[in-house]
Amino acid sequence: MGSDCLSVHALRSRWKPTKERLAAQRSDHPTAIRLHRTFSWLARCEKVEAGQDDDLLLICLWVGFNGLYGRWDEQRREPFPDRQSWRDFLNRLLVIDTSSHLSKMLLEQRELVMSLLDDEYLSSFFWEEPTDIRASKSKKTKFDARTWYIDSKWSMILDRLLERIYLLRCQLIHGAATFGGKLNRESLSRCIAMLRQLLNAVLMAVIDDEAKEDWGVMCYPPLK
Repeated sequence: MGSDCLSVHALRSRWKPTKERLAAQRSDHPTAIRLHRTFSWLARCEKVEAGQDDDLLLICLWVGFNGLYGRWDEQRREPFPDRQSWRDFLNRLLVIDTSSHLSKMLLEQRELVMSLLDDEYLSSFFWEEPTDIRASKSKKTKFDARTWYIDSKWSMILDRLLERIYLLRCQLIHGAATFGGKLNRESLSRCIAMLRQLLNAVLMAVIDDEAKEDWGVMCYPPLK
C-alpha cells in the first residue's frame, strides 16, 4: 500500500473485533467474505516491489476494490454492471462514513486527483476521437472539480476518478495495452497511487463505521 496507508496486517487487526461479532451471528457473513477476498488481493500487492509489475499491481488493486462493490443481479442472474455497482456502493458509503475517511482522503490527495483529471489519456471522451482539440476539452473535468471541492461533491469527484482508472484497467484487461509498455507508465503510476488511497479509505470506512451494512447479494459465494 502507499506510505500513508495501513498495511493489510493493520487493517485485519482493526477488522478482527467486528469480524468476530459477525461470525457469532453467521459463520459465512457476506461482509466478512468480501473483506477476506479484498485483503487477499491487497496482500499480493504488498509483495510487488516499487516500480515493478505495475500492470499487475493495478489489476490486483481493482480486483480488491471489485470484491467490495460487486453485486449479483438476481433477476438477470449475473453481476450488476461495474459502474452501477461502484456508484451505488460509494454513494451509500459516503452517507455512513461518519469518520469522513473518504472526504479526508480526497482533500489530502487533491493534487493527485487533479493530475488524473488532467490526463487526456485517461479520458474516454478523448479516445472517441484522439485529437488535440479533444485532448484540450477533456481537461474540462479538472476545472469542474475545483467547484466540486468547494461544494463538497465527493460523489462526483469519486465517480470521475474511477471512470478514468477504470479506462486504464479495461485497456489492460482487454488486451489494449502492452505489458510493461512505456507509453502508459505515468498514467499507470498515478492510477495505482490513487486506487491505493481510495481502497484504504473505503476499507477504513467499512471497518470503522458500518461493517454490518447489507452491501447486496455477493457474487459467486464460496460453496460448501
